[in-house]
Amino acid sequence: MVIAFLAPALALYLGFLVLPAIQAFYLSFYRTSGFGSEPVWVGLGNYATLLGDPIFWRSLRNMALILLVGGIAIFGLAFLFTMLLNSGLWGKKLFRALIFMPNIIAVVAITTFWSFVFMPRYGLLTNFLKQIGLTSLAGVAWTAPENVFYAMMVGLIWISTGFFTILILAGADKVPADMYEAARLEGASTFQVFRHVTLPMIWDVVLITLVLWSIQAIKIMEFPYAFGGPNIDQNLYTPSIYLYIMGFGQREPVYALGYATAIGVVLFVLTIVTILFLRLVFRRERVEF
Repeated sequence: MVIAFLAPALALYLGFLVLPAIQAFYLSFYRTSGFGSEPVWVGLGNYATLLGDPIFWRSLRNMALILLVGGIAIFGLAFLFTMLLNSGLWGKKLFRALIFMPNIIAVVAITTFWSFVFMPRYGLLTNFLKQIGLTSLAGVAWTAPENVFYAMMVGLIWISTGFFTILILAGADKVPADMYEAARLEGASTFQVFRHVTLPMIWDVVLITLVLWSIQAIKIMEFPYAFGGPNIDQNLYTPSIYLYIMGFGQREPVYALGYATAIGVVLFVLTIVTILFLRLVFRRERVEF
């Protein structure tokens, strides 16, 4: 009886996820456009080409910067907001809504806003820097090839912080209020309450958010691609963007589908390894309350 109820969901899962994934592994050993031409067996040739591909390594470096530098900034801000909002700050629900608001706006709209912020001559950032007398910084071309990745990172951190703050706050709200009261009666500061009461109690939530961020950072495509526009600069490439371009091209078609699936397999392996690493390093004893 149970199998009859599970069968439709299992069939969909196998048909739309597992089988395409297996096919992708298989296809990564071929050189093919995926559009009618006969696939040519190359074995590990696509992977060997990846090892010597400077564009792939640049995209991998960008992904690592997003994962590590972006992650440190996002979780640092998320912990700070959680600590402040959980300390009895007035208007907690309002601040929650404001922090989360970027996540309910379309990515294209958000990137359009940040493109206007970094506009060299009339952007919000340029005008702000001029107003406070930092004319040398106001003259920086924030969207120039050497700066565009870091400009994109600022927008990405801004849009991602709210989502992870809400997740961590949801975990913090389940901590019994009497624990906070006891800590404050003992003279603990706001930081000490967060460090010694909130954080140990929500460690499982923190681990989940770390895993979610790692998956998002490894496969990230939408925000950098929308920020860079149709002719995206290679300084904004991530492995997912490079996969898409090699599989389908931009203005000029590429159609190296076998090579693109090899990139996808590498991303899959990176995701699994990263998740296992996080679960091993950040594993703690479960706290019951």
